[in-house]
Amino acid sequence: MPEAPKNSLKPTDYNFGEQSKKTLQFIEDATSNPDEVQKKVLEEILSRNAHVEYLQRHGLNGHTDCETFKKLLPVITYEDIQPDINRIANGDTSPILCSKPISEFLTSSGTSGGERKLMPTIEEELGRRSLLYSLLMPVLNQFIPGLEKGKGMYFLFIKSEAKTPGGLLARPVLTSFYKSSHFKNRLFDPYTNYTSPDESILCPDSYQSMYSQMLCGLCQRNEVLRVGAVFASGFIRAIRFLEKHWQLLCNDIRTGIINPQITDPSVREAVMKILKPDLKLADFIEAECNLESWQGIITRLWPNTKYVDVIVTGTMSQYIPTLDYYSNGLPLVCTMYASSECYFGVNLNPLCKPSEVSYTLIPTMAYFEFLPVHRNNGVANFISMPKSLNEKEQQELVDLVDVKLGQEYELVVTTYAGLYRYRVGDVLRVAGFKNKAPQFNFICRKNVVLSIDSDKTDEVELQNAVKNAVNHLVPFDATLAEYTSYADTTTIPGHYVLFWELSLNGSTPIPPSIFEDCCLTVEESLNSVYRQGRGSDKSIGPLEIKIVEPGTFDKLMDYAISLGASINQYKTPRCVKYAPLVELLNSRIMSNYFSPKCPKWIPGHKQWGNKNCN
Repeated sequence: MPEAPKNSLKPTDYNFGEQSKKTLQFIEDATSNPDEVQKKVLEEILSRNAHVEYLQRHGLNGHTDCETFKKLLPVITYEDIQPDINRIANGDTSPILCSKPISEFLTSSGTSGGERKLMPTIEEELGRRSLLYSLLMPVLNQFIPGLEKGKGMYFLFIKSEAKTPGGLLARPVLTSFYKSSHFKNRLFDPYTNYTSPDESILCPDSYQSMYSQMLCGLCQRNEVLRVGAVFASGFIRAIRFLEKHWQLLCNDIRTGIINPQITDPSVREAVMKILKPDLKLADFIEAECNLESWQGIITRLWPNTKYVDVIVTGTMSQYIPTLDYYSNGLPLVCTMYASSECYFGVNLNPLCKPSEVSYTLIPTMAYFEFLPVHRNNGVANFISMPKSLNEKEQQELVDLVDVKLGQEYELVVTTYAGLYRYRVGDVLRVAGFKNKAPQFNFICRKNVVLSIDSDKTDEVELQNAVKNAVNHLVPFDATLAEYTSYADTTTIPGHYVLFWELSLNGSTPIPPSIFEDCCLTVEESLNSVYRQGRGSDKSIGPLEIKIVEPGTFDKLMDYAISLGASINQYKTPRCVKYAPLVELLNSRIMSNYFSPKCPKWIPGHKQWGNKNCN
């Protein structure tokens, strides 16, 4: 199996050319013989976990070959292993899923029963995640030389964490990584040479963290060669933060003293090592931010920036026009593909158009299988797939080297940390090949109709939330005739919009406060990831209900039929993305209402009694 390059050098001794050469050779080796690598990965996972309860339960009896594994192990969803996950969360330390101890749970942005899914992980997975990060700079440097000579201004944050009843931490994968010794004690790597001090990234107060990261980025503006965040939505929030607070930031730069609102002593100390009085810089930033237009603000304030590093695939593509506006059309680079379940692969052609981004899965990361996706006429806004597979569907799964160009697949993984033939829920399309390893476009998350940030709302959840909300209309003898939804990203932060067409049978007018109650009830009914985004993270704006004129949804159907939809098969889409449909709905609005406050959210899971740990 290809050996990952190790970086054990100090910054002063760091030979970027030599390190890059080793890294690129590792990618070459891993992609030249992926079938052999994948067989060894599966054999390693199954042999080390031969005696775990889950594999014994399915009768694997120590077999490590692909054929026996595929014959005996079912393809599963989270709900299938939830009882095992719950046992581990409640303190059972026996080898249920993995021979190595579960070190913590990574909380997925996908949900089950309205709560985040808990993905088991082991200590050594931090090494695999670090490996994938180490591949990024050598790949990028092939296209944009000299990146190692400057810094990255990245807006990185930790989120709240909880403890399970058994004492294991449960937190998002990036929070786990940033708080780990792999990040805090990292050896020199130009990719993680940030303008933000670690103390700012690790500050639990999101305002203090954002403020201090922005301040440090402004102070080091001439060293910045790349800017970014994890998601496009997060980077736009950072620019919006600058729009609101640039005067305070300029004052700090002018005086050389950080704002007293920043009370975290470790953050203040770290920032004061960077912040020095600079009247000229303060005047320059003030002049730029005072201009009426903020078009190109990134290249104006950080003139050496080569690209914006954010995820703009899947639902994040809705932010591309805003990023282009702020960046003067700088390249938008999606570097890697990862999730709570596993880190998967990298983009080997980082300067491609966002619509053409493809990821090469690194075959050493996990064992990958692919379930073919068959679309109904290819016109659905989202892809819905059954939770359980019949025997024929189980046999349809193919290995990494057997996928076909242009075909769409649902990704299935077997990991070192105890997931076996687990359906991740991502739909990928084969875009090409690097040597013998396939490259994939990310198409969508199955079943998701609405998403603004890391939230994922499916149709069933939306239907239940709307059903709960319309109970407020009953005393007024009003019913909901039809509805659809839309993720509005023209506001910062973005927010959910529901278009409602009502049947009014009563004579009493419905007060605005009732519709506001409807908005809040919808929000209270949505999953914990959405509610955290609304409350704690402030990454999602208040939900809006727009009441449309009677007959609006008939016009929506007429429009769809004019485009070729069958009148017999037409059903109202529960989410609209196509601009002319959104325009049609917006042209017929009678009134609109917003949620009056944030829905309730507490770290942890309901079944734990919400024992949080901050």
